[in-house]
Amino acid sequence: MGTTDRNTLHTDTVEVPVPAADAEPTGIRKAMRRAAADVPGVVVCLLGAGVAWLASRVLTGVSALLIAIVFGALWRNLVTVPSVLAPGVGFASKRLLRAGIVLLGLELSLSAVLDLGGGVLLVVVLSVAVTFFVTVWVGKLMGVGLAQRILIATGSSICGAAAVAAAEGAIKAKSDEVATAVSLVVLYGTLMIPLVPFFGGLCGLPDESIGMWIGATTHEVAQVVAAGGAVGSGALAVAVTVKLSRVITLAPIIAGISLYMSRQGSEPGAQKPPLVPLFVVGFIVSMLVRTAGILPESLLAGLHIVQTLLLAAAMFALGLGVHIPSLIRVGVKPLLLGLISTIVISIVALMGTLAFGAS
Repeated sequence: MGTTDRNTLHTDTVEVPVPAADAEPTGIRKAMRRAAADVPGVVVCLLGAGVAWLASRVLTGVSALLIAIVFGALWRNLVTVPSVLAPGVGFASKRLLRAGIVLLGLELSLSAVLDLGGGVLLVVVLSVAVTFFVTVWVGKLMGVGLAQRILIATGSSICGAAAVAAAEGAIKAKSDEVATAVSLVVLYGTLMIPLVPFFGGLCGLPDESIGMWIGATTHEVAQVVAAGGAVGSGALAVAVTVKLSRVITLAPIIAGISLYMSRQGSEPGAQKPPLVPLFVVGFIVSMLVRTAGILPESLLAGLHIVQTLLLAAAMFALGLGVHIPSLIRVGVKPLLLGLISTIVISIVALMGTLAFGAS
């Protein structure tokens, strides 16, 4: 028979190749290695989300998302984060975030939004559009980078940290830019919790109109709940509905950002972002499913918890990117731009509330 190669099995009639041990498809092996590398970080982020969710049950009116960001930021700045967690943290900040945004669509019913009336919907659209474009324009005049000003504009005009993270996927922003925008949303949105009801009372607005102003102005859904609840049940119901109608604008805004970025000059061979990100399509489909009323309330309640945990895990991952010394080095310009953006949406929403709110 002669010398037998270790990778070949000889018979009397034919030589049958025997695959070497290292001949396994490289694509599958790489995917398995990536998945294994993601596990520690993803598990830690989900555990952080679970702790944040439990804490939110005790701290009434405080969002699990905000708690998760704070927990992540505290860890990042007080204790060294093991490098083994880095791949999974990156996975959580992107993949889990997008899955959570898809499920966020189940919170929205088009019928409830349309019941607000044309005037209120006009206020919502103007508040989002004016705030977004003014923030991007003013940021350019101030010399703030494109990615940073888009992130700040998106977070302030739509739905806070979740919108910031959604925009990050469309513009490929740096981690410190994302962390800065999230921090500004938390800072200014929290300040609005007492200020908007206080000034609404000074203006003599009825509770429902104050709720409309809160929903059209305040950054995070949880912040809206806290501010509306401080006014009363009537204000709270209006505030949440108006806020969720703002969340609907996430889809066209992110699609528009992706379209704009795809038309910008890029390096040869660079991959352009999709015109409509897949998670935006999923968000719209989820919203239509909720509107159709085909899912039982018990299932929706369970999916709401899943959605909260996914978003909280993503926020915990983003919190791990909040490095205070790096934020200090960013300078005063983003801080000032976030303040300007918050003031703009407050003024536009107040004018709309005075025109179309309850009398």
